[in-house]
Amino acid sequence: MQLTNSKTRYGAGPLTLHWLTAIFVIAAWLLGEFHMTFPSGSLRSLVVRTHMTLGQCVVVFLIARLIWRIADRPPPLESTRFGRSLKIAGTCGHFALYALLVAVPAVGIIVQLKRGNALPVFGLWDVASPWPKDRLAARAVLRMHHYLANALLILAGLHAAAALIHHYVLGDRTLARMLPLNPSAP
Repeated sequence: MQLTNSKTRYGAGPLTLHWLTAIFVIAAWLLGEFHMTFPSGSLRSLVVRTHMTLGQCVVVFLIARLIWRIADRPPPLESTRFGRSLKIAGTCGHFALYALLVAVPAVGIIVQLKRGNALPVFGLWDVASPWPKDRLAARAVLRMHHYLANALLILAGLHAAAALIHHYVLGDRTLARMLPLNPSAP
C-alpha cells in the first residue's frame, strides 16, 4: 500500500492516523469512564495519567491529519444518489468530529489545572498549574468534559454507522477505501 492518497483510496499515512485516533479515543474514553473502578493509589494514578496522555496524543494525531490533508488531498467523495445533501452532511460531521477531538482534551487539561494539579505532558514532564486550586470550577468543567467526551463517542458511532450505510445500503466504496489491508482495493 502506498503512503500517500490516490484518486480512489486513502494512503497508509492517513489510514494509520485515522485508525490510531479511533483506538486512542475509545481507550481514553474507557479509562476516563472507568478509572474509579481501579484501586486508589498508584494504579489509579497510572490509569488517569494514561487517559491524559492518550488525549494529548489524539490532538497530535489530529494536527498531523490536518497537515497531511492540506499537503496530500484526500480522494474525492464517492457520488451517491443523494448528491450534494449527503456531501454537506458528511462535511459537517467531519468538522464536528475534528472540533470535538480538540475540545475534549482541551477541556480535560483545564480540569486538571483547575484542580491545582500539574499537567503531565505525554507522561514525560509536568507543567505546573497557573491557577489556584478551585474544586467547584474543576467539577463543573469535568462535567463538561464528560458530556463532550460522550458526544464524541456518539458522533464517532454515527460516523461508523454512516460508513456501514455507504457500504451496505448505498453500495459505494466509502468504507472500503478507509480499511487497512483491504484486498479489494485497486
